[in-house]
Amino acid sequence: MPAPSLVFTFEQARHSVEHHAAQLHPRETESVDLLSAAGRVLAQPVLADRDLPPFPRSTRDGYAVQSADVAHPPITLAIIGEIKAGETPDKIPTHLAQAQAVSIMTGAPVPNGADAVVMVEYTSQQANRVEIQRSVSPGENVVPTGAEAPKGAELVARGQRLNDAAIALAATAGKSKLEVFRPPQVAVLTTGDEIVPVTAVPGPTQIRNSNSYSLAVQIRESGGDPILLPIAPDEPRALRTLIEQGLQSDLLLMTGGVSMGRYDLVEQVLAELHAEFFFTGAKIQPGRPVVFGKSAVPNQQGQETYFFGLPGNPVSTMVTFELFARPILEALAGLSPRNLIFVHARLKSDIRIKPGLTRFLPATLSGEFAHSEVELIPWQGSGDVAATARANCYIVISPDRELIPASELVSILLR
Repeated sequence: MPAPSLVFTFEQARHSVEHHAAQLHPRETESVDLLSAAGRVLAQPVLADRDLPPFPRSTRDGYAVQSADVAHPPITLAIIGEIKAGETPDKIPTHLAQAQAVSIMTGAPVPNGADAVVMVEYTSQQANRVEIQRSVSPGENVVPTGAEAPKGAELVARGQRLNDAAIALAATAGKSKLEVFRPPQVAVLTTGDEIVPVTAVPGPTQIRNSNSYSLAVQIRESGGDPILLPIAPDEPRALRTLIEQGLQSDLLLMTGGVSMGRYDLVEQVLAELHAEFFFTGAKIQPGRPVVFGKSAVPNQQGQETYFFGLPGNPVSTMVTFELFARPILEALAGLSPRNLIFVHARLKSDIRIKPGLTRFLPATLSGEFAHSEVELIPWQGSGDVAATARANCYIVISPDRELIPASELVSILLR
């Protein structure tokens, strides 16, 4: 029983993936300690347990003053005290009167009556008096109470990947443990008689399995837990057994066996398993023979498992994961939806290409901001991993373009 032929444009295929991702729900949650939560996806928002900052905070070493007193410098004020960061309340002056100043350190609470801090670089102290050599505006070098976040405000949102800043915010709010989503299990199945394990000595026409490992890295970066299945031979019965095993996971990624060759059996086996196909190809390069669908049989969690059949050429595998598989995996991991982000840079050299496909070609981006330039990396097609390893982006070429001249602004997808 053959699979249906559903070849989409890039935009149609991406829209299909995003539509299905929006209907997915992450797995159960667990409570982990703060450091173990790094890199995980937050299941419950982190709220501020008090105003941040909890007092008006000085952002500079200097002198707390009334700004009106120093409107016409130079002017000399009386120093009535010193406040360091972490000072106890009983050592903070209760009120700053006119013509007075308080020596203050970065991070220290600004006393009542003061509305600005003059940086120490613009002052000169003599005994208990200080000469102020420049004026300040009200609020200058002071962060007001609650300016960063009022008590009860959301500091870290549900669905956010916990990076260093998010962990710091959780620590600021006194969270020693966080509720996070359990990472989805993603089965990875590489197919083909020509593929041998990494530890094997390949024969003259064999290649080592790299796709399982590149996908495992991409899966972990997307919040998933990769499960590497044995290499599947080009034999329907053994392939079916491994596909059925993979469909017990939260997501199944297969590489190879989805082209038009006699031994490309993945779609045939999936059709025999009554899988539903959403598309069986995308008009892109690399990665045209990409398959997206859902199993008909519930997995161990009682849910139907989504699957992708990714092309076997290594670069195609990496590109199609980024374009299509990542949104599904991130939805299963609990991450908030994210759009593809394209930037622009000027092309260094002409590109001439056959129209008809949206192309994602490995390239190097250099320069800064408005002066950035991008250039294609010479490559030998979608099996050239070495060229892709040297790339830091993909130049994106729309299907209606045949010649893109040097210096034209082009779209770029960062790697």
